[in-house]
Amino acid sequence: MQLLETYAALLKPSNWLDVDNQVIADFERNHFLLVSVGWNKGVFRHSIIFHFDIKPDGKIWLIANWTDVLIAEELLTMGVERMDIVVGFQPEELRPYSGFAVA
Repeated sequence: MQLLETYAALLKPSNWLDVDNQVIADFERNHFLLVSVGWNKGVFRHSIIFHFDIKPDGKIWLIANWTDVLIAEELLTMGVERMDIVVGFQPEELRPYSGFAVA
């Protein structure tokens, strides 16, 4: 939550005046998202910025990262173990090369 709240404040596009970042947290099912919602030049915008899931085995699955932020590295600096992070948006056959958990 701390990571998502931090980036919700940092990743606000300066040229999109009517767009807000929202942290969405489902603690019961362990789904966590940062989304951008609002209007830009008459067009409605709804975009996922980050999406994480925490699986029953405790591993954090990175489902989406539509930024240039190395979010897995951020989790490492926060004390999450490398083998507890799965880069879920990578194809399964490429995950062994990520340096993180494969599943």
